[in-house]
Amino acid sequence: MNERTSSKVPAVTAGFWLVKILATTLGETAGDAVTMSMGLGYLAGTLIFAAIFAAAVYAQSRARDFHPIVYWTTIVASTTVGTTLADYADRSLGIGYTGGASVLACLVLASLFAWHRTLGTIAVDSVGDAKSEGFYWVTIMFSQTLGTALGDWVADTAGMGYLGGVVVFGGALAVVALLYFKSRVSHVALFWAAFILTRPLGAVVGDFLDKPVAHGGLDLSRYTASLVIAAAIAGCIALFPQRAAR
Repeated sequence: MNERTSSKVPAVTAGFWLVKILATTLGETAGDAVTMSMGLGYLAGTLIFAAIFAAAVYAQSRARDFHPIVYWTTIVASTTVGTTLADYADRSLGIGYTGGASVLACLVLASLFAWHRTLGTIAVDSVGDAKSEGFYWVTIMFSQTLGTALGDWVADTAGMGYLGGVVVFGGALAVVALLYFKSRVSHVALFWAAFILTRPLGAVVGDFLDKPVAHGGLDLSRYTASLVIAAAIAGCIALFPQRAAR
């Protein structure tokens, strides 16, 4: 990484995963707040959050070192635009959850393949220059969008409901953690598996919080839920050590 000793993304710790899950849950509730509660629709919501995401990525790319607030703002922006974009494709364009999840899974794999083919690694501790950052944020945006579609597919198409989705994705993450500690499976591959799986987990948790009781949710205010989750993220960033990956 030229002469860098640390990357521009955080070290992967328990605190990292906690904030990541909270950020993906916030993306679901905040995205729904704009598109549904405000009544702006999926296309307008996607354009709004895409602009915010682009601005956040620009700020992240201009930073010379890792800055927790800038990084996590960009993550939250990626998950909100992922929520509205997936909903627009699945519902407004009529692709459906199955079609949307399939297309997005291919895009995530294609992005990772192109990244590895170009730079020789997809390890996050290598993210410290413009090219690796470009691949990193494109992959993240695709994975966040995939997570929304995948969460909706499990909860609705597969008929498991939101709590069933929590069990499915929480169980899958537990398997990934077990493989991390008890096997020789590539830690880089397991990181990306966990990173992708935290998004649908956050999606189903967010839907459980704000969807109507008749649909299996708690019908909480999307605005209140989003503010509480945002405060929890800020608290975690302050309480848990945030350092750059090395």
